[in-house]
Amino acid sequence: MSLMSTEQVAEFLGVKVERVKRLSRESLLIAKSEDENGEPQFDTAEVTKYKELAERFGGL
Repeated sequence: MSLMSTEQVAEFLGVKVERVKRLSRESLLIAKSEDENGEPQFDTAEVTKYKELAERFGGL
């Protein structure tokens, strides 16, 4: 399992970091762990699936 930081997810999805944090709070993206600073880390495969689903529904 490959993990992505909040900033990496934001860049991959083309959104702001605040939006990624909101998606996490709303349980639309589930953090798999936390880094040493307490920031969430997300599974790359799940982020990719979320992006594909969001694009099918009309975009992020």
